[in-house]
Amino acid sequence: MTAHSSPDEPLGRALASLRGLSVGDALGSQFFVPANYPLLGRRELPPGTWQWTDDTEMACSVVAVLAAHHRVDQDALAHSFAHHHDFDRGYGPAVNRLLRLVREGGDWRELAAALFNGQGSWGNGAAMRIAPLGAWYADDPEQATHQAEISAYPTHQHREAVVGAMAVAAAAALAAAPSGPPGPHRLLDEVIALVPKSAVGAGLRRARDMLDYDDAGTVAAVLGCGRRTTAHDTVPFALWSAARALGTYEEAFWTTAQVGGDVDTTCAIVGGVVAAGKAGAPPAAWTERVEALPAWLTAAT
Repeated sequence: MTAHSSPDEPLGRALASLRGLSVGDALGSQFFVPANYPLLGRRELPPGTWQWTDDTEMACSVVAVLAAHHRVDQDALAHSFAHHHDFDRGYGPAVNRLLRLVREGGDWRELAAALFNGQGSWGNGAAMRIAPLGAWYADDPEQATHQAEISAYPTHQHREAVVGAMAVAAAAALAAAPSGPPGPHRLLDEVIALVPKSAVGAGLRRARDMLDYDDAGTVAAVLGCGRRTTAHDTVPFALWSAARALGTYEEAFWTTAQVGGDVDTTCAIVGGVVAAGKAGAPPAAWTERVEALPAWLTAAT
């Protein structure tokens, strides 16, 4: 936070990013319904109210903890995840079990470290929830990556999952920069400079080299689009899509969704990054169709 910024500004930016994330998540999840899939090619909206998934539920905990502590408190975050965990929101089985055990008094440090034979999870869960944190730290992208790293550990301790969260937070911080977002190449260059060497970082370098490609399907075939639900199969494509469409939420969403894969998660990441910028809010008509955010978040913020 700069000396001249209001304490409300980080929270306002984080909430704007969260709204974009929740719309991307909720609308993206509708295209797992077979009856809605033909609408995707026509860029038509599915009927009814769109429910969000675990992506949004966990992002709400990130924002609530930032509002309370003005930084990531790992214990508070782990317990928020656990106590607001709704099994029916689409969590993966490993995280479902971890959060249940934390809620029953287990130590998140031991539980998260023990996942997948002691390697930790390299899934995309730490990345899908973190864009609002990046928006919070718009004045300091380096701090955004540091706090994102801390935020990953309660559930995801594999290096790739951690770097995936760092990359998304850095992108959201840059998109929300007070001076305005950088261009696509510069945004990815700066994200690459902020994250350690990793498979995610290698994917981001390929994404930067493919920014001139107009065929999202070709790009997704190279970078992945979350079909494996890993960070390195998800984050590079999502940030490729976000970088090309900062300030144009609708285009960012449709470009991301049309390639399939883990659509709710890729669209949550893209929506959170794009909406972090002042010109990137989702259309009001879309926001109105999304299930309301939980009352406990409103109370916390």
